[in-house]
Amino acid sequence: MPTTTTLSVNLNKIAVLRNSRGGARPDLRKAAETVIAAGAGGITVHPRPDLRHIRPDDVAMLAAVCRDHGVEFNIEGNPFAPPRGGYPGLLALIEQARPAQVTLVPDGDGQLTSDHGFDLKHDGERLRLLIHAFNTLGCRVSLFMDVDAPALERTADIGAARIELYTGPYALAHATGDVANALAACARTAARAQAIGLGVNAGHDLDQNNLGDLLRAAPQIAEVSIGHALIDEALYAGLHETVRGYLHVIRDAHN
Repeated sequence: MPTTTTLSVNLNKIAVLRNSRGGARPDLRKAAETVIAAGAGGITVHPRPDLRHIRPDDVAMLAAVCRDHGVEFNIEGNPFAPPRGGYPGLLALIEQARPAQVTLVPDGDGQLTSDHGFDLKHDGERLRLLIHAFNTLGCRVSLFMDVDAPALERTADIGAARIELYTGPYALAHATGDVANALAACARTAARAQAIGLGVNAGHDLDQNNLGDLLRAAPQIAEVSIGHALIDEALYAGLHETVRGYLHVIRDAHN
């Protein structure tokens, strides 16, 4: 069980803002260096085939920033999405960037954001060869999974090292004040993963209000990937101070 939880900051929304105007502002490199200087242990991006935010050149630049600063780079993506236009495909991006971790997510092109985990009864064998390819490149593979996923135990069998708990339903339950069952489900799923030797990550709709309760209920969580809420909060408190706020929540939860 980890003694603490790594905060990996998702920078997609910085790229959305840049792309909405064109040019290079806000500067993605400066954003990455700011969150790293504040203490973040990783950077996450989720390049999509429509290039709506993170582009292939961003991936190459951020890979170098992470190497230079000694933090983990986590690239999320749908391994089944074919190359097109300026998008070379997830495997090609991973071959170029060689991140510490690749998080596989079953999102379709039309999805605004990731909203469900893999169905391993349906996709397990398709994933097996792809996971092997990513592992061969030296990447730790994490699979985006629903809480209480029925085929969770297949994750280790097909070669993944971690799962990432989809925490959207938990965050919604926390916001509505009916959180006990959702917390219990997260804790139960983390325990199932740990029992078969998997590491546990978590992500989606996590913020400073709900993160501490999740980590106290599921202290196995090794990494949280947080972007949308963190960037929202940073508009008012500043990026450096917001990252420090999340790290304070993490420390409190583990003490």
